[in-house]
Amino acid sequence: MTALKKILIVDDNLEIKKTLSMRFEIEGYSVMAAQDGEEALSLIKKDKPDLIILDLMIPKIDGFEICRMLKFNDKFKNIPIIVLSALDNDEDRQKAIKNGADECFIKPFDLGLLTTKIKSLIG
Repeated sequence: MTALKKILIVDDNLEIKKTLSMRFEIEGYSVMAAQDGEEALSLIKKDKPDLIILDLMIPKIDGFEICRMLKFNDKFKNIPIIVLSALDNDEDRQKAIKNGADECFIKPFDLGLLTTKIKSLIG
């Protein structure tokens, strides 16, 4: 039996974490969740995910810094990162991509499009 692909959801909004967790578990993924940057890094080091869904405006260590830390670390640089953010301007999107995000979705986002993007990245 093949192990389930792991998705880490990093967001301080409980409703978003619950909605995404339920959706991706139904889609056949294993889901982990963190509410801040420190918790996210701890989970990533302990149980490396196949993909990360990351809010930019999270407590302790923001999403921009998490992207940068992961993408410039040989052990984690190949993990796809999808940013979800309420920051709706080109400057923040460009900063996220420059720091290592693979894709940016603006809140509120289309869950179907997000799911399709995840499937294209990790199956």
